[in-house]
Amino acid sequence: MIDFHTHTPSWRTTSWLGGVAFGVDDFVAFMDGAGIEQAVVLSHDGLFDPSPTTNDDLAAFVGEHPDRLLGFGTVHPRLDGAAAEVERMMGPLGLRGLKLHPWLQGFSMHEAGLDPVCEVLAGAGGILLSHDGTPPYSTATQIAALARRHPTLQVVLGHGGLHDTWREALAAVVETENLYLCICGTPPYAARAILAAAPPHKVLFGTDAGLSDRTSQDYAVARVQEIDGWGITPAQRHAMLVDNPRALLAGPR
Repeated sequence: MIDFHTHTPSWRTTSWLGGVAFGVDDFVAFMDGAGIEQAVVLSHDGLFDPSPTTNDDLAAFVGEHPDRLLGFGTVHPRLDGAAAEVERMMGPLGLRGLKLHPWLQGFSMHEAGLDPVCEVLAGAGGILLSHDGTPPYSTATQIAALARRHPTLQVVLGHGGLHDTWREALAAVVETENLYLCICGTPPYAARAILAAAPPHKVLFGTDAGLSDRTSQDYAVARVQEIDGWGITPAQRHAMLVDNPRALLAGPR
């Protein structure tokens, strides 16, 4: 399976999200135990300090196991040089996409400063994964509006609406051609409904690993095991865990 939503440890910042420190080999050991072939890894520190340094740290982390780990860096669209940093991420750093967290980073998805960032990202064949599910700045319809402004950019809702806005997330994915949905922290009843109604090729899965107080990432392992109780078909499971993420990472349809 491909886990489309994981995190590095926090090396440079202290936050309420931070868990235990762990090394890259610890993380790959967790993946092996959970049956995860590859993982999309997002910067933890970059959410609080969206700087070139945090992108460098992420690139070094995933670079230890490039066959297993795929890095998505981050920028703040209001900072000078944001688009240039995306170009550096996708070029010299070898990252595969961009993670935005408008709720924590404090910006609106409607801001014009996002447009040059998205243009560079789309031109480099990258993917945008955005936090969603926590209003006011991180709703699916706001992210969908950005996706429609940039139709050649593949955009992922990072949490499938979580508990409160999953119906909005589902509707947005159905209506927006280049918008995908990652079930990550989404409750099981919502996951079942999403898999039953979403375009079959648009659903991904993520554990949110990297935020645990144990290097074994027990809560993330539990999220993988939880899939068995969703009551979905083998075809739905395989599409969500293998075919869909593999196709998305391979490039636009």
